[in-house]
Formats: sequence, structure tokens, C-alpha cells
Amino acid sequence: MGTAAVMVLMVGVAGMSPASAQSAQAPVGLGTATSFAVLAGSTVTNTGPSVISGDVGVSPGSAIVGFPPGIVVNGVFHAADAVAAQAQDDLTTAYNDAAGRSPVTAVGPELGGLTLAPGVYGGGTLQITGTLTLDAQGDPNAVFIFQAASTLITASASDVSLINGADPCNVFWQVGSSATLGTGSDFVGTILALTSITAQTGADVQGRLLARNGAVTLDTNTITRPDCDVVPPTTTTTAPPTTSPTVTPPIPPVVIPPIVIPPIVIGPITIPGITIPGIGDDRPNFPNFPGFPGFPGFPGDRDDRGDRGDRGDRGDRGDERGRDEGQKDKDKDGNQNGHDKDSHKSYDNAEYKDHDKDKDKKDSHESH
Repeated sequence: MGTAAVMVLMVGVAGMSPASAQSAQAPVGLGTATSFAVLAGSTVTNTGPSVISGDVGVSPGSAIVGFPPGIVVNGVFHAADAVAAQAQDDLTTAYNDAAGRSPVTAVGPELGGLTLAPGVYGGGTLQITGTLTLDAQGDPNAVFIFQAASTLITASASDVSLINGADPCNVFWQVGSSATLGTGSDFVGTILALTSITAQTGADVQGRLLARNGAVTLDTNTITRPDCDVVPPTTTTTAPPTTSPTVTPPIPPVVIPPIVIPPIVIGPITIPGITIPGIGDDRPNFPNFPGFPGFPGFPGDRDDRGDRGDRGDRGDRGDERGRDEGQKDKDKDGNQNGHDKDSHKSYDNAEYKDHDKDKDKKDSHESH
């Protein structure tokens, strides 16, 4: 028996585990395809209220139909864009990685009823009827890889059960043709199909449906992309030294004293007295004040005697005219009372004397 034949262990009886333990496997690297719950090569088609948790994409095709009624949570659509194209490239790499893993334990077409330890299992056509149990045996990093040269088919109401720490992130199904998940089945793991994937009504998946060339067809399904965290190795962490925090004293408030503006006191204003000098005849000197009949005017300044001084003379002439009119009245009364011409003449002589006196005063005033 060749070396390859020795390393391929056949499991033909339900409930039977591999006869020998396989070497531990690393997870299959998905690259940028990790964020996708559904990825197709030609189209993504949905019927019914499917709920997809994770990205949904297609490349090189561009058709994504049936959303709504289907909905996408915790993800976005990528139709024929650079993200979907890169995810397809990474899917091809992952597909080839899974197909080349060894050593391989050969299994018959029916996996239902088996309990399998971590390892790589292969066959031409794989199917699940009933329950397939995957036992991690207490290792949270345990990896299960299934290689189907042709097809993968699960029956209605079938399921994949994980026990003892098995993780959906570490279960991979490499399919050389197409995969079909039966009605109402519960499936676990990431399907890497060369052609197409069909999830019939009510089939639920904890994992991913990734088809390289063909379509992904959905019908009222729940597909939840697992959150795959790598368990870090145990390390010793040295706590930083404890230091007392530097206490910054509070900054005292800035107090601005009130600004007092003293009252502005305006002292009394003293206006010096104004002295108006008189003139020779003790009359106040109001320059250029004209006279009127019966009241003499005031002459101008002594330096401005001309015409303005003459205005005051008009008052004197008015006074003389008044006296002449009074004299005429007296003469008339004297004639009526029987005064003779002599008495009249004597009166006239006296009047002329008074007139001469007034004339002298006038001449004296003008000389001033």
C-alpha cells in the first residue's frame, strides 16, 4: 500500500471516527472575501425575506436582485466594483488552498450520523442526511476541511452540529461543482464552490456562501457571517509603574477692581463787568441810537461823529418845533384875553431871547 493510501483513512460506518489523528491544520485564508456573507460570479438572486449579515457582492457579473424583500445588515452591496473583484481573486486563492490540503481522510458520500475530529476529509460527492457532528476536542482553533470533487448536497431538515469548542470560522467546504442546501436545513461553515450555490427555502447558514463562477440563489434564508477572531498567544504583560499624578494648583480668579471716574466739576464762569462810558452831557453812550420827536438821540462814538451824530440833532429840532407850536397857541390865547400889541411884543422879545439861548446851546452842542 502506498504512502498516500496509508494516510487516507476511510470512514464507511455511521458514528465511526477516524482510526488515527491527523496533523493540525491552519484555517483557510480568505483575504478580502472574509467580509462577505454572499459572493457570486454571475448573479445574486433572492426570494422572500432573507436576512443577510455581512457584505453581498458579485463579480464579474453585476446583478443583485431580490433586496428587498431580502435585507442586509452589518454589510453593504458590491456589484461589479473593485471590492467585489478583489474578493473574487482572494476567493480563487482560498479555493485552491482548501483543495490542496492534506493528509486527507476519505469518506463515503454520506456524512450524516458521523462525529468527526479536526482534520481534512474528502470524497467525490458529499451529502448530509440527519446530523453531522464536528468535535473540536477542546481546541478552539481546531480546523475542519471538507473536499468534494463534485457536489455537496444536504437533505431537508439536516444539520451540522459543533461540540467541544468547534468554531464556524474554522469549518470549510471546498466544492468542485455546485452545492445545494435542503429546505429547512441548518448548515455550518464557509462553502467555496467553483460554480454555484443554492439555498432552498428556510435553509440557515452560520458561515458564508462564496461561488467563483456561477450564481448564488436564496429563498427566505438567514445567513450569518461569523466573526472570526484569532486567539492571541498568552503573553506576560508588565504593568506600567504607578506614578502620582501631577496636581496643578488652581489658577486664582482674576479680579478687576472697579473703575471710579471722579466727577467733573466745572467752576463758575466770571464775566467781567462792562463799563459803558458816558458822554459830556451825562447821557449814556449808545452808539448810533436814533432820536425821535421829543427825545434826543444818542450820538455815536467820539471817533464816529459824522452822519450818525446828526441823527441825535433831529430830536433837538423836533423839540424846537414843539415849543414854536406852543407859543403860537399862547399868542392866540393872549389876543383873545385882550392883551395889547405891546405886551405881545414884550413877550416876543422875551421869546426871541429864549430862542437865542436855545440857539446858543445848539451851537455849543454841535461844536462838541
